[in-house]
Amino acid sequence: MDCTKAASAVEKTICAHTGLYGLDTQMGSAYRSLVKVQPELKTAQRAWLKIRDQCAENVECLDQRYRERLQVLQKQWSEAVIYTPDDVDRLVSEDLRQAIQKAGTVDAEFPLEKILDSLAVKTGTTDFSDVADDDNAADEYHFPKTIPAGVTPDEWKALTASKIRGEDGNSSYTLIDLDGDGLRDLVVDNYTGGTGLFSFIETFRRSGDVFVRRTLAFDSEANSDSALLSLNDRGANQSVSWIKARGRIYAAYRNSYYGVDHLYLLAPLKLNGAVPTVSVNYRYKLSIPKTQKDETSGATVSLEAALHKALTQALGSVNRTEAKDIGDQSHPLCPTPPSGEGDSTYYSYGPGHYSFEIVGDMPVMIDGQCYIGRMMDWFGGYNVEHGLHAQLLLRKPDPEGTERSYQVNGRRRMTDVMTSIDKVEGDNGN
Repeated sequence: MDCTKAASAVEKTICAHTGLYGLDTQMGSAYRSLVKVQPELKTAQRAWLKIRDQCAENVECLDQRYRERLQVLQKQWSEAVIYTPDDVDRLVSEDLRQAIQKAGTVDAEFPLEKILDSLAVKTGTTDFSDVADDDNAADEYHFPKTIPAGVTPDEWKALTASKIRGEDGNSSYTLIDLDGDGLRDLVVDNYTGGTGLFSFIETFRRSGDVFVRRTLAFDSEANSDSALLSLNDRGANQSVSWIKARGRIYAAYRNSYYGVDHLYLLAPLKLNGAVPTVSVNYRYKLSIPKTQKDETSGATVSLEAALHKALTQALGSVNRTEAKDIGDQSHPLCPTPPSGEGDSTYYSYGPGHYSFEIVGDMPVMIDGQCYIGRMMDWFGGYNVEHGLHAQLLLRKPDPEGTERSYQVNGRRRMTDVMTSIDKVEGDNGN
């Protein structure tokens, strides 16, 4: 609403109240988004405006009318544009389940990776990136000024006409036919550095002479809200693979934790609600290497037999299939002193950090003394050479306890694989 032109009692009341003006702004944004896909909405909106105007200067009445209308528009938006998985999508997820199950009989460590690699789109794509600014190459990048290798003159004309630019950082671009119409669409990977360390993945459909951004989320006109997904580099174990199955292209978004890989099959040019999901569960064989590397000095040290035995026994209390965060805090892990400060430090190792996953806290008995232990990992991060990347932290149960850490080895094997239709977890809301 343009408050400089407010004339009626209702308009003046809305402009005089910040809350109402905010609701009116949301209404305007939501209406403009929805009327693009439902032109007939104009008639219903005019009827609602008449109902709204009956509130006159009653702020409470206006607030209620706006909130009720926003709920109606939200529902209509969901029904109109949010993609619902169909029979083909469900068949694809079942195909994946069966293929992963079969692959697991041959290689129980990496069945998901093998199947994703076999389905990856490896032909018909072109990749290019922003280029460094000649005057400030360390910090500034810009869209290429000359046609990159592999881009056709027709695609270059559409790219330049669309004026697609990354929001921050250095963006990379992939031309790929996402909808099977014979024209290559566009995927933009926009990396945000600093403390964010996120990559926002956006998709654009080729439409005539331009590339058109994937439909925005409800009640949003900001480009930052249009990402298909985001990948978190701040410790989270996430990735995306572009796969083709049953004639369709999917953004296979992987979000992993200790003991489980969740794979979400996203329709790349749609707004996704609940999507076909494949979950692969693992069980670990955990061990403490007798030879450890000192993190401070870099020297290699050999654990004493009693210490190695105590740490190995402590690992026995760790769940082999799932993380338990800090677990049950109703009882102390080590006996608490009869008096004194810091009693709470006896119940868990302490607060965690966003960059790692807490697998579990446990008591560790060494030479008759009780220590607080914590096994942590980087959200199930796993590779061929090292297996599970994990550590066992150890400290005395007092506020000033010195911390020690020990490498934990973990080799996994798949236990089962399941399919479901679930909301996407771990990205920016999709």
